[in-house]
Amino acid sequence: MTKILVLRFSSIGDIVLTTPVVRALKQQLPAARIHYATKLNFRSVVEHNPYIDQVHYLRENVSDLIAELKAEKFDYVVDLHHNLRTSFIKFKLGVPSKSFDKLNVKKWLLVRFKVNKLPAVHIVDRYLAAASELGVKTDDQGLDYFIPAADEVKLADLPHTHQNGYYAFAIGAQHATKRLPTERIIEVCTKINAPVILLGGKEDAATAEEITKFFHSRATNHEQETIIYNACGKYNLNQSASLVKQAIAVFSHDTGLMHIASACKKKIYSIWGNTVPEFGMYPYKTDFLVFERPNLYCRPCSKIGYSKCPQGHFKCMREINFDFELNH
Repeated sequence: MTKILVLRFSSIGDIVLTTPVVRALKQQLPAARIHYATKLNFRSVVEHNPYIDQVHYLRENVSDLIAELKAEKFDYVVDLHHNLRTSFIKFKLGVPSKSFDKLNVKKWLLVRFKVNKLPAVHIVDRYLAAASELGVKTDDQGLDYFIPAADEVKLADLPHTHQNGYYAFAIGAQHATKRLPTERIIEVCTKINAPVILLGGKEDAATAEEITKFFHSRATNHEQETIIYNACGKYNLNQSASLVKQAIAVFSHDTGLMHIASACKKKIYSIWGNTVPEFGMYPYKTDFLVFERPNLYCRPCSKIGYSKCPQGHFKCMREINFDFELNH
């Protein structure tokens, strides 16, 4: 029996973006056993995926993980992370492997000199290319995200204002330059003009509370008024995914919940600051709109992000034109 190991250690969105590879391997090579290695903190993203036969977790010591992986005697490694750690693991395992092309030089050219030599290819398709030697091809089915029954959030458990439909707004992001300033989130929520659930981690709760207080202070009895429910830090990742799945549509920064929304086939209003869709990580196989500040001399300033705008003006987020209409 062929045993295949897929490597991707972080983060939430990147792991979700590898799911078409896992599905293709399992469905197109049904006799193979598919193993996946990732960090323990991302367990909830992979442990319910039916296309993965076994997951191996990186805890504190990579040597322990390597010993565990060696014992499995893999036939092939698909490296979807492609860094020093995964190169070391592949060296130690000593079996045939292939890594996806990170296009780091071309990304550097775009960040440093604003010269775009990147191919118009989504990162999912570059991930799939790393498994092409095994004979697998894209099935065009998009991303996967599997929510266990215990984490499905019932609409009846939400505030009554949100039980008949709502928009989800993923207000968080790992880096500040990928997040709208609070006043601009308020502006977008005002334009939505319907019940909104704010999603994020505990680190986003204070911002969400500020937004909630703003709308509470101007509340009226209009049925279609923007009514905010601050869910930041109140739900685990799978529960947040359940709220995304049940939303009318999703507003999101360039972050993991955007890719989970893609997996749920939601309409996505994607908001881009210092990063750009041209990096190849825009919503995959779902309907989406891009909101960005085009033709800005300093953008993109990073392929990841910063804790604050390097230029000090943050025009990439402050000058986005939010021109949209929703049919509630």
